[in-house]
Amino acid sequence: KLEQARLTRPGTRTELADSPIGMVVKKGADIPDISSETTLRNTLLQARSIAYSDSASGMYVSEELFKKLGIEKEVTGKATKVERIPVASEVAKGKYAVGFQQVSELLPIQGVTFIGKIPDNLQYITRFAGAVTRDAEHPAEGKALLNYLASPPSREVIRETGMIPVTSGDTAR
Repeated sequence: KLEQARLTRPGTRTELADSPIGMVVKKGADIPDISSETTLRNTLLQARSIAYSDSASGMYVSEELFKKLGIEKEVTGKATKVERIPVASEVAKGKYAVGFQQVSELLPIQGVTFIGKIPDNLQYITRFAGAVTRDAEHPAEGKALLNYLASPPSREVIRETGMIPVTSGDTAR
């Protein structure tokens, strides 16, 4: 949209990272299996409570994932949107049995166990990109930063944060 509105400099858009959705439980809780559509469905049906974020990933969980799993009615009343704070922080306090958010938002929180990403056939990816704004005071430096963030040396850090580096030729999902 920023490109269409001509608010960015042409040729500066740089695809950086894909951010998948994952799940956590409170540290010490039983580790559920979410490796397939069937096991994820069963885990959610058995969970006493489910939390999801107020971001795009949470909207996907509440508006699409539950429908795809055929459990929309069954989770009504036990699935809650957590606003403005990391979902994992509420799971760590024991307020919810399981929590969903982008993996990069789940990993830094203490007191939870990261179970894993939801299965690929159910996954929703958020793509992060950057661009230099049309009125940037230092456009060359801005583009150099974007180039560095998209370079091979940055990819390991991106992976460590729970995201997937975008390599040239990847198309937005």
